[in-house]
Amino acid sequence: MEKLGTTDLCDEHMDFVASGELRVLPPSFQAYGKRRQFAGPVSTVKVFEDNVLVRKALEQDGRGRVLIVDGGGSLRCALLGGNLAVLGEKNGWSGVIVNGCVRDVNEINSCDIGVRALASHPLKSIKKGEGSEDAVVFVGGVRIHPGEWCYADDDGVIISSMKLSKL
Repeated sequence: MEKLGTTDLCDEHMDFVASGELRVLPPSFQAYGKRRQFAGPVSTVKVFEDNVLVRKALEQDGRGRVLIVDGGGSLRCALLGGNLAVLGEKNGWSGVIVNGCVRDVNEINSCDIGVRALASHPLKSIKKGEGSEDAVVFVGGVRIHPGEWCYADDDGVIISSMKLSKL
C-alpha cells in the first residue's frame, strides 16, 4: 500500500475537510505497536468496559482493515491487550484505534500492527458481550461509519468517507 501521510492528505484534500468528508480525530491518542503508520477500511464496535466484541472482531480476517473501538472514552479498564493485538496481527488487521485503554503495552509494542488508544491501564475489562458491531460510532465527537477509510501516523488520525490518494 502506498504510504500516505495524514498531513499531506489533509493539505491535498481541504475541500473534503470543508465538506466534512474528511475528519480529524482529536490529538488525544497514544501510539502503540510496531506500525507507526497504517490505513485501511473501517470496521467498528461500540462497547463499554467489555471487550468480548473486540475479540470477536479481531478473530475475523482483517483484510487490512482498521478496527475502531468506541469504548466511550472510559479510563477505568483496558479493552485491548497483548493477546488481542497478537490475534489482530495474525488475522491481517492493519490497526486498532481504541477510544479507551489498552494493557500489556510491551506485548502490543512487539506486534506488527498499529494501535492508538487514550492510555494504558492494568485492569482487564468485563466479559458480558454487550455492545454493537458495525454501527456508526462517535470518537471525540467525530462521526465514523463502517466502510469509511482511516489513516493514522505520528501526526494524527483522519477518517475519510472515501479512499484517498495523493493528487
